[in-house]
Amino acid sequence: MGQQSEMSRIVYNVKHSVGRRVKVCENKGRNKVDVLEGVISAIYPCVFTIRLDGEDIPVASQTISYTYTDVLTKDVELVYV
Repeated sequence: MGQQSEMSRIVYNVKHSVGRRVKVCENKGRNKVDVLEGVISAIYPCVFTIRLDGEDIPVASQTISYTYTDVLTKDVELVYV
């Protein structure tokens, strides 16, 4: 029951943060971490999308998607800026 309430909390936080800037720390494994910045642009039942921006992005703006399970398992960490 604890995991379900944690997942509900994650979905609630992301849903109420649409349009906010976030810093995304993505764990790639073997001590590799990507840090990106963007805006939460859309939410869906199983995934949410972030529109990235910054100097290190090759295209003017790029969209990347994550599942709520990525946040639950700490593969992705969201830090609200």
